[in-house]
Amino acid sequence: MKLSHIFSHIIPVLILLFLNVSHCFSATSQDIIEQQRVSKRDSILNIITGAKISDNVINITKLGAKGDGKTDCKPAFDKAMKQAVKKGGAHIIVPEGVYLVKGPITFVNNVCLELSENATIQFSPEPSCYLPVVNTSWEGTFIYNYSPFIYGYGLHDVSIIGKGTINGDASSTFATWRSKQNEAKEKSREMNHSEVAVADRVFGDDCWLRPQLIQFYDCKNITLEDFFVTNSPFWCVHLLKSENIICRGLRYDAKLVNNDGIDPEYSSNILIEDIEFNNGDDNVAIKCGRDNDGWATAIPSENIIIRNCRFKGLHAVVLGSEMSAGVQNVFVEDCTYGGYCKRGIFIKTNPDRGGFIRNLYVNNCEFDEVEDLFYVTSMYAGEGLDNNHFTTVEGLYVNGLRCNKATSGGLILQGTTEKPITNVVFNNVEIGEVPNAISFDNTSDVQMTNCHLGGKAGVPTQVTNRDNLFR
Repeated sequence: MKLSHIFSHIIPVLILLFLNVSHCFSATSQDIIEQQRVSKRDSILNIITGAKISDNVINITKLGAKGDGKTDCKPAFDKAMKQAVKKGGAHIIVPEGVYLVKGPITFVNNVCLELSENATIQFSPEPSCYLPVVNTSWEGTFIYNYSPFIYGYGLHDVSIIGKGTINGDASSTFATWRSKQNEAKEKSREMNHSEVAVADRVFGDDCWLRPQLIQFYDCKNITLEDFFVTNSPFWCVHLLKSENIICRGLRYDAKLVNNDGIDPEYSSNILIEDIEFNNGDDNVAIKCGRDNDGWATAIPSENIIIRNCRFKGLHAVVLGSEMSAGVQNVFVEDCTYGGYCKRGIFIKTNPDRGGFIRNLYVNNCEFDEVEDLFYVTSMYAGEGLDNNHFTTVEGLYVNGLRCNKATSGGLILQGTTEKPITNVVFNNVEIGEVPNAISFDNTSDVQMTNCHLGGKAGVPTQVTNRDNLFR
């Protein structure tokens, strides 16, 4: 048989084999990503336990607290914490009533604070109650500042549970401070960039930097479950340099200035589930330090699972912009909306930050109307244009993301020429209405499968008047 005749038979077979292999690779690549996602997620879930709860029960009313909304109950909470130290832990019960607290509740090891249904801890709005200053952080910079209203530092096994309410009552004081904070904010950032010792970064009185409502700093084994949050002075729940955390069943009506729902920062192994968000800012904002502080700390925020939540507020899930130590292994799955969100998934960094964002998995999440559904920018706020701390953004996997309407943008990726956004997969993305469906700049290796942006095309129409073809 002639060689040309052999090739004429073999080549079509090789082409068919190549097409079959390519099809198999395309079909199985999604399966591989899904297998990796489930395996990573489940391995993380297996090590998240939250806090142990002490058997030493203390009723706060036995220590002088009164739920009349008038009596200052801080001395009773201070006594309870001292008893917890002596006993090696305590389960503090707050019965029904309104408990005024003029100052911070400062946790010790192995304490569970249980808020009974119809129990409210109502903090004083008077700023002087939250002095002296404590070791804390403000927008990604380590400082000494007003104490968070509930504060724990260097602890293990701490929890807040129960159907009651934590009311920051901050509308008349702290919520009015934003217009006054710029001088201290810029000073804190200068200290960060100049690497001033943290002990010398003292703010507090007349500096107008608002404290967080709840902050656990350098803690491990934390459970926050079921309680209602309102009127926070700043971020609601700040999880700073902490690990092994469960946030479950929380409820929010926190619409004062910068009332983020949950802010993990330098923190890991976190489960956030069944949360009803209604916040005046980001629902979940994953952070990891600003600029020099982040690079020096070098502890990534990682292994964070967000599932079965209902989003309402500014942005649903944010990574950044304070993320200089890096963010990785974030899972957002089976979430929906309780109301309007400006953006669904928002990743933001700039050339001031450096660090990395990688391995974000978004699965089966839906929104009603948003401004932008999925927005990634490496040039956030136009900052850092003269710097070269470019962020690595890679490994963004979306499978099942929907909204009825996006008034501005659908899928937006804004990388830099120095570090393009890479390895991005969009699968099963559905947007009903959108004026700017896709906007990709400085990207590589972006794949899209089964995506319908602005509606799904149906059967093509037939020509009804041939004369129209020649007009």
